[in-house]
Amino acid sequence: MIKEKLSFTCDILLSHQQLACCDRYCGIPHQGKNVLIYSNKKTQQKPLLLTGHHGDISAMTFGKRSSPVTLCSASSEYIIIWDIEACQKRTEEGKLAAGTVIGTLLGNVVHLSFCSNDELVAVCSGTTIYVLNSKKQEVICTLNGHLGFLTSTEFCPWNTNILVSTSEDRTFKVWDLKTGAVFYQSFVLGGSPLLSVLFLEEEKQLITGSADGQVWCFSFDDDHKCHLVKKMDLQKMEKRYEMRQETLSYPQDVAEQLVANKVEISKPVIQMTSCGSFAEIQFGQEIDNSWFCVGSTDGLYVVELATSELLTVLYFKECCTPLFPVTPSPCLPSSLVSSSPPLLESPLNAELKRKEPSHPKRKGGIKEKPLVFHSKVKSSGYNTTPRMTMFSAQTNAQKKTSPKKSIRHLGLLHRNYPEVSAAPTEPRTALSIANKQVSCLQYSGDGKKILCGLGDRSVLLYNSCLTGSPTAYIGHDKPVTSVSWSLCRQWWLSAAEDLSLRIWAKSYSEPAIILGDTMFSKPIRGAQFYYLDKFLVLTSGPSLYLYLYNVDLTRDDVKRYKHRSIIKLASCLTPSASEITALSAVNDFLSYIVLVSCSDRSIQVLDMNKGAVGSVLHDAHSRAIHCITQNKGSTFTSQAPESYNLFLTSAVTDGVKMWDLRTMRCVRRYENHVNLSHACSSAFSPCGRFIASGSEDKCAYVYDIRASTYLHKLQRHSDTVLSVAFNPAKPELLTGTLDGKLRLFQSSTGSHLSHDTSAAVHCISNVTA
Repeated sequence: MIKEKLSFTCDILLSHQQLACCDRYCGIPHQGKNVLIYSNKKTQQKPLLLTGHHGDISAMTFGKRSSPVTLCSASSEYIIIWDIEACQKRTEEGKLAAGTVIGTLLGNVVHLSFCSNDELVAVCSGTTIYVLNSKKQEVICTLNGHLGFLTSTEFCPWNTNILVSTSEDRTFKVWDLKTGAVFYQSFVLGGSPLLSVLFLEEEKQLITGSADGQVWCFSFDDDHKCHLVKKMDLQKMEKRYEMRQETLSYPQDVAEQLVANKVEISKPVIQMTSCGSFAEIQFGQEIDNSWFCVGSTDGLYVVELATSELLTVLYFKECCTPLFPVTPSPCLPSSLVSSSPPLLESPLNAELKRKEPSHPKRKGGIKEKPLVFHSKVKSSGYNTTPRMTMFSAQTNAQKKTSPKKSIRHLGLLHRNYPEVSAAPTEPRTALSIANKQVSCLQYSGDGKKILCGLGDRSVLLYNSCLTGSPTAYIGHDKPVTSVSWSLCRQWWLSAAEDLSLRIWAKSYSEPAIILGDTMFSKPIRGAQFYYLDKFLVLTSGPSLYLYLYNVDLTRDDVKRYKHRSIIKLASCLTPSASEITALSAVNDFLSYIVLVSCSDRSIQVLDMNKGAVGSVLHDAHSRAIHCITQNKGSTFTSQAPESYNLFLTSAVTDGVKMWDLRTMRCVRRYENHVNLSHACSSAFSPCGRFIASGSEDKCAYVYDIRASTYLHKLQRHSDTVLSVAFNPAKPELLTGTLDGKLRLFQSSTGSHLSHDTSAAVHCISNVTA
């Protein structure tokens, strides 16, 4: 909730002036030349009057330190520092409150800012920045370089020798106060002046906002080279926020109409501050370090930087209603793993009935049959020489290896994945495999094989090291859209734009099962094995299909053309009237949850135990989702249990979002990569610490799951990177491009990162509590 603690009426219009506020006091100009200081703690106390300026006050700000509390006020004649407690004491003694003049005749001052220890004050006047000593009248340095009037400055919290300034020339500059030089100058960010700037110390990021409501977030590294992390539009965020609020009260179509009918107004980013500075503001949960407040002309907007979404809005016209509760999203079970057996009527209880072979009855009586069914009978040994040696030990005999049956490693954890490793960024292998795009990639569960679905209608099977000639599987008539390994790794499937699905087996060039032949009217957008290989799950049009199957590779010597494999529809679910665009389900362990995205931009959580929709999230992206993938982990490593509730979605022009299945809230957003037209995929690393995404700038991007900015930019690809896949057994990343190239990256030798199994949920601990 947000509570209004103090309100007052000013005698002049203050919309274009810098006002002062801290956790204990707030200050406003009074009668032009004076200052009134109100106590936030003792709201009934008479305000403190400060006099001393000869001209109208144009800017003021409180210091960063809690004691003593200092105020800096500016007019065209003087820059004055006030000790609030000392002034209050003098007033109570009947004396006149007095301040210290630290600057004179600096022009029309529009903005003031203190450094972290309150020893320096930055003054913006025209196109010049004056850095003053806060104790005495002394100019430390003068900075010039902007082509337009200055609008704001801010000292770096962790380095007082660094100052950032914004200007009407639509750029910001990073200054070195020791030399007076510019460390970094931004490009022209937009069509409107930049008005404000904010540092997020723990995130090591810089945020700036413009007069037309645009907000840019930059990383701020030790080299002071700023890299764009994300861009936000305050007006668009407000529309999404209003849509979520209206959807809670009205049907979606009604909510869309209500939001569309509202009048749009400009939302300049006048001032920004970190939410951590407001200890008494509560949003029903612990304040995250990446939350910040944006002050605009019509209200106060609380933004969650990790997701680029609004948490709440306090409109100034609604200040008479001070309580604004945050309504949580509908919660799902806390774990993705099924903890109870399926319901009796559950589609997951379906079984495949196999027909026993029927033999025709023969006419006549019962014929005599031999007692021995073999064509040759071993001799009884009566005619052989008697054996004199009963036993003789063989000391030089070699142990014979008997053929082993395939073992399903269900629930068996292999700890071969390195617990301490860096992200795979070192190029290892580059391979040209086709003249068409690599549409999809998937490693086998043991990490030894790779399936590549291609745009030339074929599927290639490689060793994981990409050496040797691949095995080609041909049969589709149109580009392959998805491939999937079975858990037992004995067979795999492929689906294509030709409305068909094929199941293949090792060492067989022909498919064991073909599902198609006008069975589907729309392309199969997603297909995979599900529920420990018991089912096939696939989507076509608006429906999701669940199939039972049995792969039988034996053939009749007479009817060799006839397949003995069978497949049967177990269930069909239509969650929405819109076409399903992507699918994700877990096959490595028993789970009732299947995720699908639809062309109406929604995410549907399907409970296959009940055969019904469990939850729906509307307007998950601004465009239809083309990729959805869960954090499935690997049998070679382990993660914190909460990590398996995370999943990713990708949409054209809208980046990658990470969601928490328990709350269906976006917990982080990744936007550094370029995705404007192609369906670029994304993937979790087996350890759950990294995310990889394809990009249209001929690069692949690797993100730390706990930060929105990218860790590594894997360059020198020949074309758009469409597909990415992590090796489940070792830190390797495989990429596939639009022009049919594969590149394999491995972890750098000797690079180490702390292996914290809770890292995958560090970023959601505050929003899912």
